[in-house]
Amino acid sequence: MTQTILILPTDGPGLYEFTAAAEAFVREAGVASGLLTLFCQHTSCSLTVQENADPDVQVDLQNFFARLVPDGDAASMRWMIHTAEGPDDMPAHIKTALTQTHLSVPVMKSRLALGTWQGIYLFEHRTRPHQRRVVLHLS
Repeated sequence: MTQTILILPTDGPGLYEFTAAAEAFVREAGVASGLLTLFCQHTSCSLTVQENADPDVQVDLQNFFARLVPDGDAASMRWMIHTAEGPDDMPAHIKTALTQTHLSVPVMKSRLALGTWQGIYLFEHRTRPHQRRVVLHLS
């Protein structure tokens, strides 16, 4: 068993791929077979496994979530109680609740068992830059 924390800088909404960092962690650990668990220590961003071949996929996902749960103005946020951190905060919490803050990826032959076009992403839901923390646990 081994663990680390990745610090992932973001500069606003979008998907930030960090597959290479996760692969490097697995490679350096020297574990041939196991399970990599990834856990995001935040409530306004999430984790996802998504296609990494066509960047249009990430654009479409971002646009879908922006339409599904738009950042609000005073009029559209009347039903929200948690508004102290700005018009993007409660919508970010909702987007995180609809996605996930943890992932599990099998490790086979010292490699992540991802499919051909799969990558690991942090999905940032806030509008301003952040330093996001993701715990990697390999067992």
